[in-house]
Amino acid sequence: MGQTIIRDGTVVTLDPDIGEIAGGDVLIEDGEIVEVGEDLSDANAEVIDASGKIVFPGLVDSHIHLAQTQVRGIAGDWSLMGEYFEHMLGNITGLYGPEDMYLGGLFGAFEKLYTGTTTALDWSYPNTLEHGERAVDALQDAGLRAVYTYGPPGDDAPTWWYDSDVGLPEENIRELYAERIRDDDLLSLAIGLRGPDFCTDETACADLELARELDALSTIHMGAAQWTSSEYNPEYQGFGAYEDLLGPDVNVAHGNHFSQEDIDHAVEQGVSFSATPEVEMQMGHGIPVTGKVLEAGGRPAWGVDVCSNVSGDMGTQMRVGMQVQRMFRNQEILETGEEVTELGLTARDTLEMATIEGARALGLDDEIGTLTPGKRADVVVLDASDFMTAPSHSAVQTIVFQSDPSHIDTVLVDGEPVKRDGELTNDLVRSEFDRFVESGHRLIDDAGIDL
Repeated sequence: MGQTIIRDGTVVTLDPDIGEIAGGDVLIEDGEIVEVGEDLSDANAEVIDASGKIVFPGLVDSHIHLAQTQVRGIAGDWSLMGEYFEHMLGNITGLYGPEDMYLGGLFGAFEKLYTGTTTALDWSYPNTLEHGERAVDALQDAGLRAVYTYGPPGDDAPTWWYDSDVGLPEENIRELYAERIRDDDLLSLAIGLRGPDFCTDETACADLELARELDALSTIHMGAAQWTSSEYNPEYQGFGAYEDLLGPDVNVAHGNHFSQEDIDHAVEQGVSFSATPEVEMQMGHGIPVTGKVLEAGGRPAWGVDVCSNVSGDMGTQMRVGMQVQRMFRNQEILETGEEVTELGLTARDTLEMATIEGARALGLDDEIGTLTPGKRADVVVLDASDFMTAPSHSAVQTIVFQSDPSHIDTVLVDGEPVKRDGELTNDLVRSEFDRFVESGHRLIDDAGIDL
């Protein structure tokens, strides 16, 4: 791969020991950040001119279902307990063939890279081993760093989601990990647990034990709804059978209905939380867990979740998640009769929750999340010189508040450019586009969804 130098940008490292460098350089060799500073030597390096630009770590999406990309735009008026469970988990997901998994994952990954996300946890519902293999093919072909999450198959919802006593397909998971993931530097494995919300205690614990045997992250949809149906386990609004089994290898998606006591206990045990604020506010999950995690002394990571109804752009989640938490905190102060004179979350906080906190949630914080020598070179270069972004008085606030994906000029994953001059470099964007669109139309037609 050789050397690359990103030259003369405003470098927002998010490393507390390095800070922010105006007119800074980032030197990369063989996919690794080797030096960050000013006026670095570039004798043998390919130069990326970052003058007038902001350089920062690639964003991390800690929870998304990439395979839903080709059915984007159908679920914007759906609730979780109404249309989504019925139409998506109970119908569309079961209609996916292996090629649908590939095409949705491929273009979902392209959207991630185009919008500055270099790492994502892809929570997948593979109906067969071949579905899982094609989902992994998509991640590899796109060049995204990813945590591939093998969840329950999507073609028989009653078997997997309603007080299930059926364990995850262990043989398929082991084979996929051994043959496709273990030796790939850009991929790691997670197990998509259902938790005691959706399966028996014995099954929930057995799935967690499988994840730990494989040294895989356990990621779980929990506390995301207020169960009233007898098909689910309404007594579980907390950790249930997992209470004494928590640790830093456990990631909870949502957690809206957990008590503060549950959150305190989980944070103390090192559990990470992925808040997906835009989807949660729409679909009836409840108030995002952000405030409870902060109260417990932790910080959540951001995620997009359901890209069938919202954009895959992590910049939106940074803004929405921060502003809704500010709103709740501000309202508490206003209700005491006092004025709001200081905000809680800052722009830097929310950017860190979209980078280093996401990396921690996925167990990758030693590799990515900050621009630190020794870490892998997952880097975004953002144009701060046009009429929408200039003048940039605060690089962090420009990233969070004043930019959109059109301003992302260059994206590197492991030192390799996946976006240059505002365009993705991968030819599959063009050659597979028609198949991607056709897949989406066929799935909606076969599902009989009336839009």
